[in-house]
Amino acid sequence: MTDTDVCSQSHLCSGIERRNGFQVVEMERDRDTKAAAVPSVQLMMALWPLLHFTFLGFSITWPLVHGQGFQETAAVWPSLFNVSLPQKAQESIQIPNNGSAPLLVDVQVFVSNVFNVDILRYTMSSMLLLKLSWLDTRLAWNTSAHPRHAVTLPWDSLWTPRLTILEALWVDWRDQSPQVRVDQDGHVKLNLALTTETNCNFELLHFPRDHSNCSLSFYALSNTAMELEFQTHAVNEIVSVKREYVVYDLKAQVPPQQLVPCFQVKMSLKNTALKSIIALLVPAEALLLADVCGGLLPLRAIERIGYKVTLLLGYLVFHSSLVQALPSSSSCNPLLIYYFTILLLLLFLSTMETVLLAGLLARSSLGAKSSPSPAPRGEQQEHGNPGPHPEESPRGVKGSQRSWPETADRIFFLVYVVGVLCSQFIFAGIWMWAACKSGPAPGEAAPHGRRPRP
Repeated sequence: MTDTDVCSQSHLCSGIERRNGFQVVEMERDRDTKAAAVPSVQLMMALWPLLHFTFLGFSITWPLVHGQGFQETAAVWPSLFNVSLPQKAQESIQIPNNGSAPLLVDVQVFVSNVFNVDILRYTMSSMLLLKLSWLDTRLAWNTSAHPRHAVTLPWDSLWTPRLTILEALWVDWRDQSPQVRVDQDGHVKLNLALTTETNCNFELLHFPRDHSNCSLSFYALSNTAMELEFQTHAVNEIVSVKREYVVYDLKAQVPPQQLVPCFQVKMSLKNTALKSIIALLVPAEALLLADVCGGLLPLRAIERIGYKVTLLLGYLVFHSSLVQALPSSSSCNPLLIYYFTILLLLLFLSTMETVLLAGLLARSSLGAKSSPSPAPRGEQQEHGNPGPHPEESPRGVKGSQRSWPETADRIFFLVYVVGVLCSQFIFAGIWMWAACKSGPAPGEAAPHGRRPRP
């Protein structure tokens, strides 16, 4: 064997050795790669349950936010990557379909306070709590697969009735973002607390012993009567009676034949009247009694005119403040307005009678003083005839002192006392038996949500 052959063999051997060396290196590299891949596989196998539960929880939360139920979880969570999801979510927030019948919403109204009853503005303020519940089968789920009996969601994440109070001047919702509770069978419960000032048509004919009915009409203007129907109950939770007006009756009803779903809460208010009686009736009766007693003063007394004029001016001030304190309406004003006006006319008549008869008495006195006195003739009679009997002299003097204005004043006083007593009894009878019905409003022919009458 030559050196060339040996060399070629040596090169071949070295090439084989080099190739075998590369194979060894590659085998070692593969072994290292496989050894490094084993912990990665183990790590992935350990993280897989966590990822599975994460995607499962995300798939449960997502349909609830958009108004879908747990029963559609398997179909919903792959749609997380679907571009048509916002449209489906918007469709799921619509009112639940109850077939041919409208969706029945049960409403419980709790009245906790009625305050700031203003009869001059015909308004009242009240605090209420509304508990609404309905059935939405789209939100039901299987408790065996998801062992949760109820969930709490934001109110704007699913369909809820949007309520508007027709008589409200302003409404203050205490919770701007209320929470909705959804049970496993799809029952939805929503609590709404509010404070509102509403208009009330007070029946003030018998003020301050008036009884009025105030209504709060709740309308769901975004739905129709074919889609939604209310079932109402009312509870009076007012426990304090230390106020001028007290709620003695509370009713809730659903008006018939309405195109827009609504329900009404009627509160019956009763005036305790203690403040009004002390502030209004007692001063008026005291002034009238003082005027009657002023008629006992003699007509010749100068103080009588000043006394009568002072009473009249005081009652004019009282009457002006009284008119501002009492409300007025177009049809049924309070009876006290007419009563106090009659008292004003009586005081005015009594004062004018005193001034007129006092003036006539003063004129007759001045005429008697200015007429010539028959003194000489009287002296002749005294010299010719003896004087009258001492017992008859005082009687003649007493009869000559009362003039015809004083006699007329006595007669007027008796008639005035009888007239005052009769006016009190007549007013008491009118108060007991009188009734007034307000005239129909211009818009009563076509109330809200009802077809206009022909």
